[in-house]
Amino acid sequence: MSDPVVVKPPGGTGSAGAPRGAAAHTPVPPPEAPIPPQTEVEPKSPHVRPGDRIFKGLATGSGVFIVALIGAIGVFLLVQAIPSLALDNVNFLFSREWSTGDVADMRFGILDLFLVTVVSAAFALVIAMPIALGIALFLTQYAPRRLARPFAYVIDLLAAVPSIIFGLWGLFVLGPVLTPIGEWLISSLGFIPLFAKGNVSIALGGTIFTAGIVLAVMILPIITAVSREVFDRTPGPHVEGAIALGATKWEVVRTTVLPFGKAGYVSASMLGLGRALGETIALTIILSATGSSFGWSLFDGGATFASKIALAAPEFNDPRSAGAYIAAGLVLFVLTFVVNAIARSIVAGHKEYE
Repeated sequence: MSDPVVVKPPGGTGSAGAPRGAAAHTPVPPPEAPIPPQTEVEPKSPHVRPGDRIFKGLATGSGVFIVALIGAIGVFLLVQAIPSLALDNVNFLFSREWSTGDVADMRFGILDLFLVTVVSAAFALVIAMPIALGIALFLTQYAPRRLARPFAYVIDLLAAVPSIIFGLWGLFVLGPVLTPIGEWLISSLGFIPLFAKGNVSIALGGTIFTAGIVLAVMILPIITAVSREVFDRTPGPHVEGAIALGATKWEVVRTTVLPFGKAGYVSASMLGLGRALGETIALTIILSATGSSFGWSLFDGGATFASKIALAAPEFNDPRSAGAYIAAGLVLFVLTFVVNAIARSIVAGHKEYE
């Protein structure tokens, strides 16, 4: 007889001793403990050094001081002008009369002063803008660096020349030189009111024509300096891209430099206009006084706001007559403030200049 065969149970995945075919039991993980709530940690305020506090206070105080100073000037002019304006017997804005000697019958209007001021400044701007544009483009795009830097210094030095020097130069040097040119303009273009014969002698040189050219030289450094800085900030990739496309030097300037710097150039011109509107000593020396009204000719004489006030300053012995000139100064203050505000708004509309 053979030995009995012992049959072993088949191996499976179940645990030992589990019935055949029974599924294995999956161990159940213990329940997770609740997460304790995290307390928010307050961020620590950055440590500010005393020097930073002092500098911030000085910077803020300086800004507030400038704004308050401008406001105080405006309030002072307004307060001093109101009593005299109440005594004015003509329309202050549209009258051409100016007589403040008799405080009992004061008659003063600013129309002539306004027209002479604006026309002389606008004429100067028409002359200075293209010249400043050419100089700025030459220094930034065409001139070699070894020449551009000293040439720029020479242009900037014009701003350091005193106004009285410009006035004397305009009256005694430039005036006689411009006399033949003025006579030719009157004879050839006299049918145009702007070049008609004026109310003063052209041989003396005390005309708006001479004053405008002197003003153009005086505001040239301002327009040139700002325009030069703006044109110099033209993005290099724009210029390189235009050159890579085969553009000539003028095409690079026309398609990249001028579009980028147009707003800055216009803003610089507006700043120059504000400078021309407020010029005093040079125009006081150059412009010939006249009793005739302004006739829209560049060869007229007259006075601007600033020159009128400067000429009458030694006679401010009565607050009522002085208030008439202060009222004219208030108009000039508002005019220059508006011009500079326009210049600032032009730049503020372009983020590349901020």
